[in-house]
Amino acid sequence: MKIIEAKVIVTCPSRNFVTLKIVTDEGIYGIGDATLNGRELAVVSYLEDHLIPCLLGKDASRIEDIWQYFYRGAYWRRGPVGMTAIAAIDVALWDIKAKAANMPLYQLLGGRSRDGVMVYGHANGNTIEETVEEVGRYIDMGYKAIRAQTGVPGLSSTYGVSKDKLFYEPADANLPSENIWSTTKYLNSVPKLFETLRDTYGYDHHLLHDAHHRCTPLEAAQLGKSLEPYKLFWLEDAVPAELQEGFRLFRQHTTTPIAVGEVFSSIHDCQQLISEQLIDYIRTTIVHAGGISHLRRIAHLAELYHVRTGFHGATDLSPITMGAAVHFDTWVPNFGIQEYMRHTEETDAVFPHDYRFEEGVMKVGEKPGHGVDIDESLAAKYPYKPAYLPVNRLEDGTMYNW
Repeated sequence: MKIIEAKVIVTCPSRNFVTLKIVTDEGIYGIGDATLNGRELAVVSYLEDHLIPCLLGKDASRIEDIWQYFYRGAYWRRGPVGMTAIAAIDVALWDIKAKAANMPLYQLLGGRSRDGVMVYGHANGNTIEETVEEVGRYIDMGYKAIRAQTGVPGLSSTYGVSKDKLFYEPADANLPSENIWSTTKYLNSVPKLFETLRDTYGYDHHLLHDAHHRCTPLEAAQLGKSLEPYKLFWLEDAVPAELQEGFRLFRQHTTTPIAVGEVFSSIHDCQQLISEQLIDYIRTTIVHAGGISHLRRIAHLAELYHVRTGFHGATDLSPITMGAAVHFDTWVPNFGIQEYMRHTEETDAVFPHDYRFEEGVMKVGEKPGHGVDIDESLAAKYPYKPAYLPVNRLEDGTMYNW
């Protein structure tokens, strides 16, 4: 199957998405997600100006060779822009291969390891009382696992707290808005949230929390220790992971499970964390870590060290990545959990799909490929809108991690 066309589609049904469509001379096409939140057009340029010209004429069935061509063949490797572009190509090619084989993607990967994929949703509120109420709403919707975030007293805004409870989108302005942060105030408030949640709902549901890279290793250790009585499923992204060995101090002082990795772009970003068993869940995502081909390598490495998957699944990835992820999750032996934030009706209409949510789990459909398509005529009705993620400052004005 020779690749005869590859084009990039940019659309904004409630938020920006970038999609790559690859067409073969046999009339089979595949689509891949190339969305990088707040930097979408950088990936568009990398695809259109550099990768697509090299892709045309290649054999679409040679997925591994094409992956290596764009990774090893580039002097400038890795990074979120490059790996997101490679991921789009890779997922589109896996979609084509599964369609050519007339089987759903999970079958091509090796078949089912489970009947359903446990997912978690996002509950948040400005106060502990509001968040507790929202957690109850997610329980009523059938979720077995819920991420809980609440406003921090004394701060005007807090990561993870939004006006729209189902479709949280942090990219909120034409130029970056500025948030104010205090780790001290945050550390004093979070344990009270989970104490109240356990007092209200008991221990039958999994609870998760995202610190969003706001802590030092010692602060993360303090937070993990304070949350131990409430048996969290995981504490996510407590520490920026550029310094992987920084997780040793974090790990030594708490038994709260540790999750990290949604901003990782390659296996090298998590190799030490996994091999030294400094984390329990790896959160890399198909769209930002080189696609299915590369994520399989990460999952296999993690399996050796008792680390399970817990892939990123917020609305900053399109239904294409969610569909591919659910197929991957259905197969991968060391599955842990899948993040699932619901897309808007407008997004679901642009990207028709056959994965579905039932009683706390996601289930794949049986269509050949990854089960997600794009309505190009509808996508064209939603032009790109500049949207940036916020930046973060401490109360004294110092720039900090967002």
